[in-house]
Amino acid sequence: MPDSTFVPSRPVTCPPGRAARELGLKRADFELAVHLGRIRTVPDDSGGGGRRVERVEIDRLRAEPGFPGPLLERVHVVGTAEGAALMGIPAGRFTRLARLGLLVPVRFYVNRYRAVVWLYLAEELRDFAAQGVNSRLLKGRTPETLRGQLATGVDLRARNWRGRHLGFLLRGADDDPWARAGALAALLPQVDVHDVVKDPYERAHLNRFRPAPPDHGTPSSPSALLAEELMTAQDADEIGWLRSELRRAAEEARAHTVAPRPAPRQTEPAARPAPRHHRTVRPATEHGENTRSVGSTASAGSPGALRRPAAPHPVPTAPPTVPGDGRGPTATRAARGLRVWLRRRTPRPARV
Repeated sequence: MPDSTFVPSRPVTCPPGRAARELGLKRADFELAVHLGRIRTVPDDSGGGGRRVERVEIDRLRAEPGFPGPLLERVHVVGTAEGAALMGIPAGRFTRLARLGLLVPVRFYVNRYRAVVWLYLAEELRDFAAQGVNSRLLKGRTPETLRGQLATGVDLRARNWRGRHLGFLLRGADDDPWARAGALAALLPQVDVHDVVKDPYERAHLNRFRPAPPDHGTPSSPSALLAEELMTAQDADEIGWLRSELRRAAEEARAHTVAPRPAPRQTEPAARPAPRHHRTVRPATEHGENTRSVGSTASAGSPGALRRPAAPHPVPTAPPTVPGDGRGPTATRAARGLRVWLRRRTPRPARV
């Protein structure tokens, strides 16, 4: 019987854009629904780093009674004027409640006048107005303690939005310690991140998980710069809390996974040059021998000194012969031949 391996089938998933169209949501409303946990997402198995929506989740939402009305109502956002009308209070009182941090914005945008427009969940505003403990804040004179805070210029809208946005980022971290640390670093100034995470390789790895500010216009535009400013913590106590949380998250991330570092460069030891032997050839002596001198130490007392070649023995040589000077081997043979010839021509005297 051949061996068979059971491979579980992967769930069918959809990209965010397609899921938003099938659910009848705008892209911004779809992202808000994901942040609020109204729509469950799963990590992208293809390695793209994004998130996808399973087909069963889309079918679940579409099967709700009155679809898509209930889903749209849960992600419906309103501005100051519409929110005040929804709660039955003047717009000025609504703004004061928001500045005091009693109404927390969920989103914002920058209008054409470069003013920040805060948006609130309509569902939360209705719940706030329906609670009886808040009736004294909706009608009558504002309590003295709250009026004193307003007199000092308190405005907690941006800070409350950052806290809420941080909750959204941590919810999508997928239990990854580095992703949680990156979410905390996204709300801190760069100088504080450098002070807490001193290792440059850890900071580089942390930046991979650091979410960007909400998209508001082209990069470096006034709207984008304003969104980046709102994303960054401003108050000293808020910065101190984020620093301590980032330090703790960085320690957990180090214990979980070490930040990647470049491989150490393998440097081969420099090869020693081969010793160069200085060869000195002596001229031939009368015995036909050549003397050589190899570079070495002359003696233990003078290390490194080269031994000088010994001076060759002088070889006796015949004096140079100059043609026509009457000397030399040729002139001697000529004189001897002349004497012999003269003896032959001169008769010897007879002996008596």
